[in-house]
Amino acid sequence: MDVIFHEKQQGSLCAQHCLNALLQGPYFTAVDLATIGHRFDEEERARMAEAGVSSDEYNRFLQEPSSNVDDSGYFSVQVISEALSVWGLELIPYNSSDPRAAVARQCPMNENAFICHYRDHWFSIRKLGRQWFNLNSILSGPELLSDTYLSLFLAQLQTDKYSIFIVVGDLPSCEADKVLALAPLSPRHFRKAPTKKQEPEEDDEQLKAALAMSWKEMEEGDDQEALNKAILQSLQSSQPIIEPQPVARAPQVSSICAMEKSTIRTLKYRKKNTDRYTATL
Repeated sequence: MDVIFHEKQQGSLCAQHCLNALLQGPYFTAVDLATIGHRFDEEERARMAEAGVSSDEYNRFLQEPSSNVDDSGYFSVQVISEALSVWGLELIPYNSSDPRAAVARQCPMNENAFICHYRDHWFSIRKLGRQWFNLNSILSGPELLSDTYLSLFLAQLQTDKYSIFIVVGDLPSCEADKVLALAPLSPRHFRKAPTKKQEPEEDDEQLKAALAMSWKEMEEGDDQEALNKAILQSLQSSQPIIEPQPVARAPQVSSICAMEKSTIRTLKYRKKNTDRYTATL
């Protein structure tokens, strides 16, 4: 997936990574976003000054840190929204009453992109070609999502208290979009959706069936196992103990034949006695 532009996490510059992954190119730097953030700070300061520069509210405002940008590289949703407006793009909260948000909730795979935020971390999800990709900068690379998993993924993010925004408007053309439209990735690259856990009753029935089969196999094998053990013991008891010799010599053929005949006679005799004993039980 080298054709897809993906920035890995550096410091706290996730907002920059999020925007560039969404737009599929190095369009914004931290300086660009900081400039927008400081401009918002100046506008807010000017509005607060209208009530009087000597007011307590204005003095408290001056003491508070910026809500738009900080030294770590974090930027607010206002900064991100303003940056996207340059491209004619708009952010709409996923859970808002906006009719476009209602349509997106019904069928998210028909949208073009989403931006997600939680605890100062931003990342984007975008459709490239006809496939969806999680472009989170903390991942080692883009993550391919099926249409089904996209819906589940967004639902899970909401459960985890993420803020989700729908990106509305025409995204800029990019090489990845063209390539993947002609040659989509194989389904084997998809992230697997969680499978439904089996019901307890279903598990119990399968366990019972497995146990019944095991008992049946054990019962059928009892007689054969007993006979095998008796033969094995007979073989072990009838084998002569051979002292180790400095030089191994092959035994004579006549000795081997005599030993085999003796062993066979012994086994037949013991098996006959075993059968008689079993019959009396």
